[in-house]
Amino acid sequence: MPGKKAKIAVLVSGGGTNLQALIDAEAKGVIKSGEIALVISNNPGAYALERAQKAGIETAVVLKKELGSAEAFEQRIKDLLSEHGIDLIILAGFMSILSENFTKAYPRRIINVHPSLIPSFCGKGFYGLHVHEAALAYGVKVTGATVHFVNEVPDGGEIIMQKAVAIRENDTPETLQKRVMRLAEWKILPASAEKVCAEIISD
Repeated sequence: MPGKKAKIAVLVSGGGTNLQALIDAEAKGVIKSGEIALVISNNPGAYALERAQKAGIETAVVLKKELGSAEAFEQRIKDLLSEHGIDLIILAGFMSILSENFTKAYPRRIINVHPSLIPSFCGKGFYGLHVHEAALAYGVKVTGATVHFVNEVPDGGEIIMQKAVAIRENDTPETLQKRVMRLAEWKILPASAEKVCAEIISD
């Protein structure tokens, strides 16, 4: 049906640079089959919440310590997703591993961006700068980013898109992180979101 859009929730914990890339992509029409309807954070001080509010997107904060257990934390997120009629969940620097119970409830409806070319430098313990430190320590010449569906295995779901980024001789984990974001993450995350949203609304 014309004009129908998949509703997107973005889960964030920090600065929200990937969220900003998604907001900008929606504004530019890169994401046209979906709309960001909700931003959920497990960190009340996350700058990502300000980015969402500036863009007029509804926000919610869910804290595990207030709810007392991982089960209650995930149930609160599920309730919010249900209340907002969410079709697609995007993990954009969300620093909480979701349980199998949660991921099984949304098959092929949760996507994540990871700052390496999976299966390299992924899985437990590989997040943030650790990924780039590992790539440099190993001496690989090419790294990049991967967007994948989320299942019960950390970084183990089916790959949607990948983009390679060359490593430079004088790279530090910080310079590499910035370049991977700019050249890979901020390009393939919105493109993957559009691809999955288009599939959802054509079902």
